Amino acid sequence: MSGKNTNKAALPSLKQLMATQNPLQMQVLMATLALANSESNALISDVLRGSGPIGTVSQGDPMGAGEAFREVGNSLARNPTALMNANMELMQGWMQLWQEMATEALSGDTPPVRDKRFADPEWENNPSFKFIRKAYEVNSKWLMGLADHAPDIPDNIHLRAKFFTQQLTDTLSPTNYLGTNPQALRAFIETGGESVLNGIRLARADVKKAGGKLHISQTDETPFELGKNIATAPGKVVFRNDLIELIQYAPTQETVYSRPLLIFPPWINKFYILDLREENSMIRWLVDKGLTVFVVSWRSADEVTKDYTWDDYSKNGVYAAVEAALQASGSKKLNAVGYCIGGTLLSGTLAHMAANGDDRVAAATFFASQSDFELAGDLKVFTDGPGRGYIDSVIEENGGVMPGAMMYETFNWLRPIDLVWRYVIDQYMLGKTPRPFDLLYWNADQTNIPGKVHKRYLRDCYSKNKLSRGKFKLFGEKVNLKDVKIPVMVQASRDDHICPFESVYRTATVFGGDTKFVLSGSGHIAGVVNHPDSNKYQHWTGGDITPTGEEWLETAEEHPGSWWPYWWDWLKPKSGSRKKAAPPKDMGLGDAPGSYVRVRLQHIKLPLE
Repeated sequence: MSGKNTNKAALPSLKQLMATQNPLQMQVLMATLALANSESNALISDVLRGSGPIGTVSQGDPMGAGEAFREVGNSLARNPTALMNANMELMQGWMQLWQEMATEALSGDTPPVRDKRFADPEWENNPSFKFIRKAYEVNSKWLMGLADHAPDIPDNIHLRAKFFTQQLTDTLSPTNYLGTNPQALRAFIETGGESVLNGIRLARADVKKAGGKLHISQTDETPFELGKNIATAPGKVVFRNDLIELIQYAPTQETVYSRPLLIFPPWINKFYILDLREENSMIRWLVDKGLTVFVVSWRSADEVTKDYTWDDYSKNGVYAAVEAALQASGSKKLNAVGYCIGGTLLSGTLAHMAANGDDRVAAATFFASQSDFELAGDLKVFTDGPGRGYIDSVIEENGGVMPGAMMYETFNWLRPIDLVWRYVIDQYMLGKTPRPFDLLYWNADQTNIPGKVHKRYLRDCYSKNKLSRGKFKLFGEKVNLKDVKIPVMVQASRDDHICPFESVYRTATVFGGDTKFVLSGSGHIAGVVNHPDSNKYQHWTGGDITPTGEEWLETAEEHPGSWWPYWWDWLKPKSGSRKKAAPPKDMGLGDAPGSYVRVRLQHIKLPLE
C-alpha cells in the first residue's frame, strides 16, 4: 500500500468522529452552525445588493439553455423509441447499481475510483456515501446522454444542450454541498464548525472585493510583482503605439542569429505566461538559444482603444510590430509566432501580406491557435444566436468593451470542476485561505477587449468560419490562407479545452506551403509552456498532414518531455547566420515588462462613456 493510500486509511471516519464528540462539543458545533447561518444570510444580502455575477445582463436565460433543453425534450417526445431507449439506459443503470452494491457488500471488492472529486475514503468505506456517489454517476451519465438520443435537433442546439447539461451535472455533484461532502463534514466536526464559518467569511470578502458580485479568489495575489518575481527576463520596450508595446529582450550569448523571432500572444490574457518564472520561461529559453526575441504586449481596452477593429489590430498590431522589430534588429526578415487568438490574427495578416507581395515574415509558428473553427468545441456555444446576442448585450452595457472579468469567468466555467467548484470546496466549505500561485495570478490578470474586435471574432471566425474559407476580409480585401506559402509549424495540445486538438489540426491543413504539425500532452497552457528541464508530459511528431488529427496520430511517434527541442530543430535553420549580439536600444520607453502589462482591470472603470 502506498503512502498516499495509508494516509487516506488513517483518516478518522465520520462515524468515529461523531462518536468522540461530548455534549459540550456538540453545543459548540450547534452554536457555530447558527453563527454560520447568520453569516450566510449576510452573504446573500451582499450578493442581492450587488449586480449579480460579473459581466452578466439581467435576463432570465440569456444563453438559451432552456431553449436547448426544450428542443431535446420535444425531439424525444416526437420519437417514442428514442425516449424509450433513453429511459431504458437509466433503468439499466439503476439495476446495475443495486447489483453492484449488493455484490460489493458480499465480496468486499470495490473497483478504484477514478474521479478525483471522490478521493476521500468515505466515498468507498461508508455505504451511504458510496450509494450517493454511484447514484450521482448513474444519473449524470443518463442526463449527459439525453441530447445524443434526440435524433432531429440541429448541431448548434445539440452542442448547447450538451454544454449546459455538463454544467448542470457538475453543479449537482454531491461534493459541492456540505451535507454530502465527507471531507467538508470532517473538517466541520474537527474544527468545531470554524471551517464553515471561515468559508462564509471568505465568500463575503470575495463579494466585497468584487463590488457585490461573487468572484472566487483562486490565489493570494499579494506576493507577486511584475518585473520582480514574475516576468523578469531583462529587456527594453523599443516601440509603443496606442495598441501595443514591443519588448526586445537582452541577449545572453556573444553572438545571435541574424533573423529575430517576433511573438504575438493572445490579447485575452497577458504575454508573461511566456516568462512566468526563470525556470519555466520560454522567452529566456529562446534567448539562451541565441535568438533575438521580440514580444508584443497588448493594451487592455479602455477609452482610447474601445472602438478599435480587427483591421486596427492587424495594422497597429502585426504590421506595426513587424516594422518596428525589423528596424530594431537591422534584419530584413523575421520569423513569427502566434499564440491562440494572436495566431488567428497573424494567419489572416500573413495572407494579406502574401497577396500584396510582403515577404518580411519568413516562417511562422502557431501555438494552440485556430484559423479553421469548424470543430472549435464548447466556445461555439457563445457564437450561435442566443450566445452572440448575450455577448452583444454585455458589450453594450460596458461601453463597447468586452470586460475581462467576464472572460475570466467564461474560461473558468469551461472547466468548472477544476476552476470553480474546487475553490468553492477548498475555501467556502473547508475554510482554507487561498495560497500564492503564480499561474493563477496570471490567470486572474485578465484584459478588456474592444467590442468590435470580439464580436467579429465570434461572428466571422467561430460562427461563419470565414477565415479558413477565403471569405474573411482584411482592409476590405478577402484573404486566402492558401496564399501563405512560407514554412509553418502548428502546435496543438492533446487536452486543450479552449482550442481542441482536432480543431487546431484542421488549421494545419489550411496553409499553402510546407506545414509541420506537433502535438503536445496536457492543455492550453501547460501543453505550450513546458520547459524541457521539467521533464513533464510528452509530445507526438509525424509525417505528412492527413485529413484528420486522429489519422495523423495513428502513425505519429510519441516522445517523452517537452516539444520545444523539436520546434527548435525546425526553427534553427530558418534563423539565419550568427552575428555579434547587441543589447536593445534604450528608446526612453522603459524596461521590460513594460507599462501596458501593469494595467489591471481595476484600473479601468467600465462602462466607458
